[in-house]
Amino acid sequence: MARSQSEELDRKKLMADPIMVTTIAVLIAFLTLFILYPLAILLVDSFYGGGGFTLDTFRRVLAMPNFRVAITNTLRAGFLVGILSTAVGLLFAYVEVYVRVGKFVGGLFQVVSMLPVVSPPFVLSLSMIMLFGKAGLITRFLLGIYDNNVYGFWGIVIVQTLTFFPVCYMMMKGLLKNIDPSLEEAARDMGASRMGVFVTVTLPLLLPGLGNAFLVTFIESIADFANPMIIGGSYDTLATTIYLQITGAYDKEGAAAMAVVLLCITLVMFAVQKYWLEAKTAATLTGKASRGRMLIEDRSVTVPLTALCSLAALFVIVMYICVPIGALFPTWGHKFTPLTFKWFGQVFGRYHGLQAFRDSFVLSLISAPITALLSMIISYLVVKRKFKARGFIEAVSMLAMAVPGTVLGVGYIRGYSGGLFHSAQWPVFADGGALHGLFPKGLMGGIYGSAAILIIVFVVRSLPTGTRSGISALRQIDKSIEESAYDMGADSFTVFMTVTLPLIKDSFLSGLVTAFVRSITAISAIILLVTPQFLLITVQINEFAEKGSYSIACAFATILILITYGSVLLMNVAIRFFGTSRAFKEGE
Repeated sequence: MARSQSEELDRKKLMADPIMVTTIAVLIAFLTLFILYPLAILLVDSFYGGGGFTLDTFRRVLAMPNFRVAITNTLRAGFLVGILSTAVGLLFAYVEVYVRVGKFVGGLFQVVSMLPVVSPPFVLSLSMIMLFGKAGLITRFLLGIYDNNVYGFWGIVIVQTLTFFPVCYMMMKGLLKNIDPSLEEAARDMGASRMGVFVTVTLPLLLPGLGNAFLVTFIESIADFANPMIIGGSYDTLATTIYLQITGAYDKEGAAAMAVVLLCITLVMFAVQKYWLEAKTAATLTGKASRGRMLIEDRSVTVPLTALCSLAALFVIVMYICVPIGALFPTWGHKFTPLTFKWFGQVFGRYHGLQAFRDSFVLSLISAPITALLSMIISYLVVKRKFKARGFIEAVSMLAMAVPGTVLGVGYIRGYSGGLFHSAQWPVFADGGALHGLFPKGLMGGIYGSAAILIIVFVVRSLPTGTRSGISALRQIDKSIEESAYDMGADSFTVFMTVTLPLIKDSFLSGLVTAFVRSITAISAIILLVTPQFLLITVQINEFAEKGSYSIACAFATILILITYGSVLLMNVAIRFFGTSRAFKEGE
């Protein structure tokens, strides 16, 4: 009873605050227009035709042999990548948490965990082709193998596993650290071997987390566009098939139906991961360890495990190093000496690299603060306020995490190329009533093909990451801190800007740089939306890689990696000197 009265009082206070009500209304409009609406238009286009409800588009698409093959290929690769990434990630995490390793090995693990964050999504595909392709440095020039084929199923699986296993490693590392060591030590005291303890105690506690890691990787794999596009060869996946259906066959309705199929798969997996496995994980783990864990020092265990993980980590690092080295060779696959910087010169000369980096940098720089601020506002509303639309705002803002970039791109094409609700096709009224005259491209049709739609896509794609970070930070702040500011007469805007936001500066700065990095390295959604008016780095890299111009693609990728890595370093410096952690330390 008291709780319901408190919630009712909170709602009345909220409705009496015009700034907060306006913020909520604007947020709902933004999320509806740029997340729900494009997905709804996909569904409408897929099921509507000839004046009514129909399944003809789906029948036509399902009858296409290439589409049926693409579904099978996508699920096949996704399941195998999920299993391998989870297994490798668990191995790395177990060695770091349970085995005594040196500083060198620990440093390798940190580098490997950060590389996928600061690099474009297709870097490993470039490296795999340059090292193990038909003109590869290792296969052709070191081993003398000429008939190998790195393209296809195994190429995709290897590249995606190397790309995504660090995500599983970070997830498993946190779970293993939270297991109470006394549970495992009790089993050891009763005579169980290390393998017996792992199988009967550690693994059962990890099973929900393993399932979580598998599903996250599975979703990432089936939604991945860049790697299958570069190294897939004739092995088509759903993401690449959707792209080719629009750009090659010019079949927007068919592409929309294909996108709905891919969206349904990812949404089902996301729902299982979000609402079932996450809940089981929270209930299974015992929380913070009661005391320190006794690390394994037996050389029969430490030596092989450390050597295996070190070799794997070094291999991944070599794959990434191959990209800047590849940009220094005169002609990849034919001539490896002398080293030259001519490709970097051509990036900014012949291939308009300056415009590409300027456009990408400016668009990402505009979208990053918008994303960071929106994420913090949504987090604040979800954690600190009680109102009926709160669940809607949280669910829709997180929905973009489950929507593949290719699907979102098709949704924006179908939703805005002809104006809102295809309003460009609406008839002109007989009296000259001027809806069509005022909006020749339809309502909001002007954003299609403009910089605005690219910025909106960047914001939508990065919003879930920043929101999750903000929610975690805000749950640690006591409600009384903000209530005291309200009691002194401050309005909601003043409280948020002067009390709440300074307390979560670390999350804000982290979200800012994460949004910038994700935006400047994005490709799956924007490749369908970018026009010749804009040159974006990732699109340029993809085009040169498809043409086989690997040296120039590596030059673009190298500069992009330097930009993103520099951004992460600047974020760390900013958090160290301006973040909340410093203030807390000084207050202790």
